[in-house]
Amino acid sequence: MYEHYYGLNAKPFQLKPDPNFFFGSKGHKRAMAYLEYGLSQGEGFIVITGEVGAGKTTLVRNLFRKLESEKIIAAQIVNTHLDSDDTLRMVAAAFGLLYENVSKADLLIRLEQFLRSCDRQGKRALLVVDEAQNLSPRTVEELRMLSNFQTADKSLLQTFLLGQPEFRKTLLSGDMQQLRQRVIATYHLGPMDATETRSYIEHRLNTVGWRGDPSVSEDAFAAIHDYSGGIPRKINTLCDRLFLMGYLEEIHDFRSSEVNEVIGDIQQEFNLPAPEVEAQGTSNLTEIEKETATPASLDSMDERLSKMERSVISVLDLLKQILSLPRVNKELSKRR
Repeated sequence: MYEHYYGLNAKPFQLKPDPNFFFGSKGHKRAMAYLEYGLSQGEGFIVITGEVGAGKTTLVRNLFRKLESEKIIAAQIVNTHLDSDDTLRMVAAAFGLLYENVSKADLLIRLEQFLRSCDRQGKRALLVVDEAQNLSPRTVEELRMLSNFQTADKSLLQTFLLGQPEFRKTLLSGDMQQLRQRVIATYHLGPMDATETRSYIEHRLNTVGWRGDPSVSEDAFAAIHDYSGGIPRKINTLCDRLFLMGYLEEIHDFRSSEVNEVIGDIQQEFNLPAPEVEAQGTSNLTEIEKETATPASLDSMDERLSKMERSVISVLDLLKQILSLPRVNKELSKRR
């Protein structure tokens, strides 16, 4: 793969959220400050919103890495296309509790017993709910009810809600007044500017041992920012394809021309021949397929793309080795 060609010790632009690559842009630092502040309060809800791919999950995983495991028991749920009862089961499962063939009343009893047990041990429970924009108002209310588990002087459960911008509309709806009263901090994670985009790319490269090969020109950085809009996931997707092209074509200096070529390839791949084909393709999707087409499936998509990439590169390496053999070159010369 291209990381070996450029002397890197790991893949720098993977789609999977990895706290080892956390980059503290102005927005990410501020969001992290809100999370840490909320954590210090030990109660209520913290709400972080941002566009798809803005880095919300990476933000939380970086927070998890900082947590003192002996004091805080953290759990995260990411599948939110569920009704309120199934969401309670997901919460129980995330904390390692038995949830199968259990009534709602028994689930609540087990959750309360677990939370009180944590408190007796001097520990706190933290629940992180990702993709919160998919939660129904009834499910949000169910999560709010969990915050009613308290001792005489403190709450037994704290919740972080991470979602896309539309989740803010849910919060502002008339039936969310009780939840809003328990939100102690909220922050919207916006895109990075051009300077931060360049620093972000260089940060990820430096994390895996980059020594300036390949070089990236000023106009190349500008083209990357123009296309990605400063969204980390879009930057990763573009740069991963750019470096792959660099490996295949033995490029060591990236300019805007190479970036624009990759952008053109990406746009062409996702352009369908006609609007009716797109409509037909969408209507034929099952509910499961529609769900797996959401950002939550990007981790598995990244893995499949990586496998395909490794297969293609293995074949190309083999061809390079074959063509470098003296006998083959001599035979080809004769045929010419």
